[in-house]
Amino acid sequence: MYSLSVREHIMIAHSFRGEVFGPARKLHGATYVVDVTFKRRTLDADGLVVDIGRAGELVRATLAPLNYTNLDEHPEFAGKNTTTEFMAHAIHGRIARAIAEGALGDSGRGIERLAVRLGESHLAWATFEDELAP
Repeated sequence: MYSLSVREHIMIAHSFRGEVFGPARKLHGATYVVDVTFKRRTLDADGLVVDIGRAGELVRATLAPLNYTNLDEHPEFAGKNTTTEFMAHAIHGRIARAIAEGALGDSGRGIERLAVRLGESHLAWATFEDELAP
């Protein structure tokens, strides 16, 4: 399987509910390094997994509404603990929908799997990966 990854970052604020989160129950910030990996079994007619420029633009556009925001104030996250794992899944869903809507052009139609990795630091990260609907 071939893969191509692009990297971006976002800065967010959020808080958690539940004793397990200790001091993170208070409002705090995080800077996530976001790695998005596009995967397919065969290369497209141009020898690409996907155009790297378009992939980078898609990831930036997807993350822009979250950057420099308090996730606690986003209606779609109401009542949710926006953990790193949860956010990897949420971002994956946004990118998968954009791909299905043609955001990556013809070469994007051959992408079979998508992985979104959020790095909290050089010591910890979470990933959500799944197949894309044909």
